[in-house]
Parts: sequence; structure tokens; C-alpha cells
Amino acid sequence: MKLHNLKDRRKRGYTTWGCMWNQGECGKNQSYLLKNQDGTQAAMQSRITAYWPDGSVKWTAHTACADQLTDEIQVLTADGNTQKISRSLIISKGTEGLFIKSEFLSFFVPYKGSFLFENLTVRGEIRVSSANPVLLLEEPFTKDEMKGQLQKQYQGFVEEVTLEEEGPLQAVIKYTGVHISKDGDRKLPFIIRLHAGMGSERLHFTHTFLYDGDENRDFLKGIGLEFTIPVKGSMYNRHVRFEGDFGTVHEALAELLTWRPRVPEAVYSSQMAGKQLILQGNDREIVEKVMEDMPFWDEYDFCQDSPSHFRLKKKMKEEGVCYLDCLHGTRAGGAAALGGENGSVGFAIRDFWQTYPSGYTFRSLTGEEAKATVWLYSPAAEAMDFRHYASRGYNQVYYEGYDYKGADPFGIASTSEYSVAFFDEVIPGEEELLEFSNEVNHPPQYVGTPEFYYEHRAFGYWSLPKRESEMEIWLEDQLERAAVFYENEVDQRGWYGLFNYGDFMHTYDKERHQWRYDMGGYAWDNTELVPTLWLWLSFLRSGRAETFSLAEKLTRHACEVDVYHMGKYKGLGSRHNVRHWGCPCKEARIAMAAHHRYYYYMTGDYRLEDIFEELKDNEKTFLTKDPLADFYDSSEMVFSSHARSGPDWSSLCANWLTQWERFEDTRYLDKIRTGIEDIKMAPLRLVSGPDFEFDPETVHLRYIGERAAGGTHLQICMGAPQIWQEMADLLSDPKWKEMLAEYGRFYYLPREKQLEESRGIIGDREFSLPFMAAAMGAYGAWYYNDEKLAKTTWSHLLHALLCEENHSGFQTTVLKNCANQEELREIAWISTNFAAQWCLNVICTLEFIRDQLPESLEEADALISEMPSESFRKA
Repeated sequence: MKLHNLKDRRKRGYTTWGCMWNQGECGKNQSYLLKNQDGTQAAMQSRITAYWPDGSVKWTAHTACADQLTDEIQVLTADGNTQKISRSLIISKGTEGLFIKSEFLSFFVPYKGSFLFENLTVRGEIRVSSANPVLLLEEPFTKDEMKGQLQKQYQGFVEEVTLEEEGPLQAVIKYTGVHISKDGDRKLPFIIRLHAGMGSERLHFTHTFLYDGDENRDFLKGIGLEFTIPVKGSMYNRHVRFEGDFGTVHEALAELLTWRPRVPEAVYSSQMAGKQLILQGNDREIVEKVMEDMPFWDEYDFCQDSPSHFRLKKKMKEEGVCYLDCLHGTRAGGAAALGGENGSVGFAIRDFWQTYPSGYTFRSLTGEEAKATVWLYSPAAEAMDFRHYASRGYNQVYYEGYDYKGADPFGIASTSEYSVAFFDEVIPGEEELLEFSNEVNHPPQYVGTPEFYYEHRAFGYWSLPKRESEMEIWLEDQLERAAVFYENEVDQRGWYGLFNYGDFMHTYDKERHQWRYDMGGYAWDNTELVPTLWLWLSFLRSGRAETFSLAEKLTRHACEVDVYHMGKYKGLGSRHNVRHWGCPCKEARIAMAAHHRYYYYMTGDYRLEDIFEELKDNEKTFLTKDPLADFYDSSEMVFSSHARSGPDWSSLCANWLTQWERFEDTRYLDKIRTGIEDIKMAPLRLVSGPDFEFDPETVHLRYIGERAAGGTHLQICMGAPQIWQEMADLLSDPKWKEMLAEYGRFYYLPREKQLEESRGIIGDREFSLPFMAAAMGAYGAWYYNDEKLAKTTWSHLLHALLCEENHSGFQTTVLKNCANQEELREIAWISTNFAAQWCLNVICTLEFIRDQLPESLEEADALISEMPSESFRKA
């Protein structure tokens, strides 16, 4: 497999990428070889992440140091003739913990306790004494008409350490634990992964925390990781540096710009240049004199408190003194460093300002050991209030599912990434710190070409772009415009924050020129109508680095904040709402593995393995949360729950498929087959239902008639076509393929024909929003070689965006001085539901029936006009 580093990524540090292999090509004991563009070999460690049905390797994940790689690389199968690794990590397993030693770093990892690691040395000198998770919760209280806040402190306690990856090049250590207060209160479990690489002077962290507090009294005030750092030398040789909007802010704890006696200008100039001062003679005498009578700055606090503001402040050590403002700015890059005569330590949080309120606190800088806290949520900002915006739901007016309150943050999570680097100087230079920040924010990521993914049928059926006709050009322009619109909209609308970044809003309000952020189910999208699948397939077919990043941020958000990882809703997600956890509808489709398999297989991300593990037996959640409980009388049920063939059962299929291919566990293949056989026995097979009774214990479906709670379109607009079509090839079940084609054909039949062929069984069930069924209709046209069905499918899909000969599509308009923008770019009619489904269906439909696509816009208009007007009644 040939791969290349994404164009906007820095080629520095350890990186992991995924490779896909043909069925039957690689066995479990296969060796792999990494070659650069010049033919040289580079060291690499590998692991298997998925298997084909025949037991051969489907996906692998590979790790190497990007410093040693060219922009393009190649991974090949090898017969043991791989690059020999001359130096490798040494991992010693003792009774109390692990000892990790690389070329430059070494540290001890206790199996249990308050610290992630102790006594980290760089070239034999201790640079970090310890690192421990920290948490601050805030509780509001009222007493005698006085209001205040009580701050509660917690320290992290590691309960389990797992050596997740043990290779010669990189070790990945997984810590599982919880924060504990002095009185024994346990809150906010954490999962932290530490990545240490051979030959690297950096550590990388993936830091996850879960919210299990009482939303009425456990407001999040601060959470992060605190490092205890020995600092040596004179106060004038102790420095801090922070990255701002432009360049960095650099200060010394004792600034040698004095009145009397006056320190020579050259001395102060050298100090401000970040050089260690080794003073002699008169210079030393003067400096020692002024040091007896000058302030020393002991603490610095840096906080990005909004997407458009950060603040740096400092104070002295003594009690009862104020902070001084050092700097206010807009968007900080996210790196900071402190140091002394024994060297310096740098920190960088990925997406620092985008995931506000991020920050750093450096304190005890004037002592022998400084405390440096990396804040994923800074206590300098307003505490996070997890409560809902209302005490009820607004179903009919604002599309919130039900009228009762269903908001519940218990069990949601958040994951952040940050790195720590060690420098020999008293403080890293400005360019050095900025480069470190850039590398953390834009880590290397090797990917394959669209042609490779397409030829290997990665993730099922989708098309490559072609621009050989006017209509193809128009479609590709619309697909690109839609992706670019959302890329720009994230910034234009300020969709930022630790619990928001990555997600999009659901529906636009053209009168306010604003998304409906305050209107129930029209606010945050929460993967509704699978923008995840749209964006990942958009990347696979285009290779655009910008689209990869957009999809990556969406995946990181959606798999954490939108779903539950513990508690009564574990394995389910919250439908779209004003707050991500606000909707009373808790469903499997929001959490399903299908959203995130793309990212996992292309990057080998370990956090997603936790997610997939949570989902593998997700049908058990249906025992406590029947997705159709409000539509059926439980006393009349035979099975204990319900599942629509889509999106409920189809989402479970995605989870089972992922577990089967990752571990060759045929129990999960059997679960899929059980449901397929039950659907085969329904009167209209897949066309039937889609509401079924469901037994989570046996995963059997029971046909209960022709009802479609919420509409038939829900069966196929939440990713089911993509899941089912990929499944069809892996299962080698010709009947299942026939059922998919049959469904696509039936959806587009005229109403009278649907009633005739179903013998009236479907009753008044509407096959609405036909453009959302295009991928299924196209599959049916391809399967049956049905040109008429192909033209009908294209007419519905094109009509949705080409109505009344309007060819502007996803064209933006520009408004001056509107919605707090000097120039507002908007699409007044836009909804993420439409954008995601239309684009996804175009991408898939082109693969099956491109030959029946009209050549020109004029022909497309004519095709649409030929269709009876009643055909579009359901659009």
C-alpha cells in the first residue's frame, strides 16, 4: 500500500496509520516492510486491527517515527526481511510497576496509586518528579439570600495500568482510574493513554474523562494533569514562555531591568533572549545586590476562556496579594513552557483555543519544585453547568421527541490530546516552541489514495469523482461546496468549546440569519442523518486534508459527548437537541460503530477500541430503553422490546460487524444472520415493517405488522444502506443482496403499484423523502439492470436540489454587517439533515448508475419534468 502524509500535517514524532489488504493476501503471522520514496527502509511496528471472513488480514495499524519518513511511503508484505531495529524501548515489569527506558527518557509507572509516573529522567537527570490527574468541582449554594460557590478538590487515583502496546519503537500505557476527594468522594472516572517513543524526548497523552456527577451540584470547574517539575538555579535564570496570537510572551521570574543599581543593558538583553546568565565580576555583584530587593513572580495562569479571548496573569508567592494582568488576546496557539538552569519543559494542547476553556497554571516557580498543570478545562473560566435549559421537553413546537424532560449528562465523556517536551535550554526559543505547538496541532497522518481505497472496496460502495460531463461537473461542485461550507461555518458560527467542538448545528433560521441553537431538536446535530458517513466517504473519494480534519473532529466529539459510556444509558446516544445530552430519545443509532470505523481503521486510534468494546453487546440496552416504548402497549407484546430494521437493528449490525471483523468472533456474525433470517420470513421481507418486536437476549426480530414509527424514511436515512451493502459482500448471502435490491425498487414504485405488489399490506405507510433512498434505488437498478429505475432514482435525487431549473445548489450568498459578521456567508435554506443525506446519496448513487446520469443540466431538467408531479409529493 502506498501512502502519503496529509498536506497540512507536520512530519515529526511517532505516528500510526492503517493499511488495508486484499482478502487472502496476508496471514496472521505476516511480516511487513516500510520503504521510503528513495527506497530506504525505515523501522516500523505493526498490529492487526481487522480480518476478512476467510481469516486473512483485512486492516493493519503501523507505527513509525515520522522524522525518518519521506512524504510518501510504501508498506509491503515481507518474508522476514524487515528493517532491523538497532535500538529499542526497554520495558521492565516489576512487582510494583513498569520501568520504561528509551534512548533519552526513563520513568517508573506504578501499577496503582496517585501518579501516572514518577522520576522521569532525561539523559539521567530527573526532569519530572511525578504526574497526577486533578479535578475541581464547583457546587452552587444559597444561604440567607446570599449566593456563592463551594469548590471541591479531587486527586486522581489510578486503579489499573495496562501496557496496551509493547513494541520496540513505542509503548502505549493505559491508565484507568477515578478522582477522589479527601473525604473519599469518587467522581469523574478517567482513561489516560501515555505514548512514549524510542528516540523521542516527548510524551503524548490522550486524556479521557467521564461525567458521573450530580448535574445540580457538580459543576466542572477544572480538570487536567499536574506535573511536579524540579527547577534549579537563580531566579533570574528561571523563565516562562506562552504562545499567543502572534509569536510568544516570554518572561523571567526576576526581570533584570532595574532603577538602582542599574543592571547593565547587555545582561538584561541576554536574559530576555532566553540565554542562561553566567555572571562574573561587577555584573554578578550588581545582580546579587538587586536580587535582595526585587519581586519574584511565583505563579502564572494562562486561560483561553472563549473562542475569541485569552488572558495571561501572574502573581507573587505571598498570601493576600492580587494577580497582575500580563496579556489579553484572541486565539492562543496552545503551547507553554517553564524552565531553569536544569533545562525546560514544554506543553502543547491540541486544538487549544477550539476546545476552550483550555489553559495552564505554573505555580511554585520560585521553589525547588514547580507545579505545572495542563488544564483541559481551566478553573480560571466559568464553571461548566451540565443542567438542562428547561424542566420539560417541547415536542410538537420544537421537535424534541417528547414533552417530558430527558436531559441527562451522566455518562458522557470528553477526550483531549496534549504533549510534553523536554529542552536543554533554560527556556525554548520562540521558533522552537511555535514549531512544537504546530507539530502537536498538526500531527503526521499517512493515508492511502482515493483510488486505492476504492479498488479495495474500503467501507462498501462509493464512487470516485469524475468530471467528464456537465452534470458530473455540477455534482462534484455541489459536493465540494457543501464540505467547504461546513468547514467555514464552524469558524463563522463559533462552534467551539470542549463539549461542542466537532459538531454541527441541525437547521438554519433564515430570518435570524442564525442556526436554531435555542430551538430544541433543531440545535446540535448529534450525528443525525449521518454527516459522519458523508464526510468520511467525501475524504476517501477526494483525499482532501481539510475534509479529513473536519471528519476527525466530528468523530472525536460524537463518540464521546453525544453518547453514554456508563450508567443506565450506556451504549446509547442522545438525539439532536439544544444540549448534546438534552433529548429524551436515547437511541443506539447515535452511538453505533458505523460512524467511527473509518477513523479507527485509518489511524489505529486506541480510544475507539474502548468505544467499540462498549457497543459490542449494545442490544442489552433495549431491555431498559425500548426505542418505541411510547408507541406500543407493553401488555400486548410478546418480546420485551422493539427494534426497527433501520435505524435500530441496522445500528446493532454495525456494532456486531465491527466486533466480528476485529476479533473473528463468529458469535457476532451469528447475531447478524439471526436478524436477516427473521426479516426473510416477514411478508415483504426487508420492505416489511420496519417496526419489529425484538428480544435482546436472543436478538430475534418478530414481525408485528406494517407500522413505521417516525416514517419509513428513518429505516434508510441513518446509515443503514451503507452498512447493509458492505455486509452483503462480507456475508456472501445472495438472498440478502436480493432483498436490498428489492427494497430499492419498491421505494420508487408508484403508489398504486406498491399497493398492488404488497397486496395492500403496507396500508397507509408512506415511502417518504425519496431522495434519501437513492443509494438503495441505485443498488436495485444496478442489481436488476433496470434503466427505468435508474432514471427514476436520478430524477428524485436531482429534483431535491435542482427543483424548478434552479441550478445554484449549495451556493452561498453574502450579506453585509449581518449576524455580527462584517460579511456573512449563508445558505438560507440549509439543514444538515439535507446536506448530509443528499451528498451521501450522490456519492453512493454515482457508483451504481453513473451511466444513467443525464449528460447536462438541461437534460436533468427534462428528466425531472417528465416525472409526474405527484411523484415528488413526498419530497
